[in-house]
Formats: sequence, C-alpha cells, structure tokens
Amino acid sequence: MISPEMAVSMTKYRQRNIVGRCIGWIKELRRICTRYDYLASSFLVMVCLACIDRCLRADFSDKT
Repeated sequence: MISPEMAVSMTKYRQRNIVGRCIGWIKELRRICTRYDYLASSFLVMVCLACIDRCLRADFSDKT
C-alpha cells in the first residue's frame, strides 16, 4: 500500500513532468526560443498559437 505522502509526491511529480515536457517542446520552436517579439502580449499570442498547433498535430496526425 502506498503511503499518503508518497501519493502526494507522485501526483506532484506527474504534474511537474507534464509542465517540464511542455516547456521543453515550446523551447524547440525557434521563434519562441529566440523571442523575436518585444511585447509581452505578442509573445503570449505566439505561445498560445504554438500550443494550438501542438494540439492540432496530436488530434489530426496520420500516425494514429
């Protein structure tokens, strides 16, 4: 049986892992990585577009 402390740490680990992988994926995009956008609002829009692109590729990929 898993102790309550271990269950909490596993949940936190899974959440950190998801966030870390997402940030790593976003860093691979050249425009976001080099930050060509000077305004925070336009940078946020590019991050949102990158996430939308990622979701669309996952939903409509030919590999499935």
